[in-house]
Amino acid sequence: MVYSGTGYECFSSIRTFAARLALIEEASGGQGTSKGRLARKLSTHQQAVLIHVLLAFPDQIVGVCYQQGANETRDYAEDFLTIFKSIGWTVDRTEEADVLPKVSSGLAIVATDHRWPPSAEALRDALRIYGIEAEIVGDEANLCRSRNFVLAVT
Repeated sequence: MVYSGTGYECFSSIRTFAARLALIEEASGGQGTSKGRLARKLSTHQQAVLIHVLLAFPDQIVGVCYQQGANETRDYAEDFLTIFKSIGWTVDRTEEADVLPKVSSGLAIVATDHRWPPSAEALRDALRIYGIEAEIVGDEANLCRSRNFVLAVT
């Protein structure tokens, strides 16, 4: 499939693809679809869908932060780091942070001054396919600096 424009032209076919993968995963005894904070490990299918969606947004500079002192959040953050690196986005490593946005879902997409890049919205929408909520919030703690957005795992 060739991507063009903002990437949303192919999103409906990706949504269908993801729904089919979720059914296959559920039928084979996989994790199925999890809601909110329960999903702390991305399945292979979820990773494949995120990669498929985010490839439409090349040359992104992003960050991944996790809650200080929590191994579970670090491991989950590493899942996203792997995805971002695999599609060629610029991201150095996961960063431990003590000041992160408080969101009920445990995932925040932090963007400067509420200017949400299309890649951040695509990430949020792709996660919603699996019932994983990621709230897009402003950068009150100056996490973004020169990055397009930062994914914060709490």
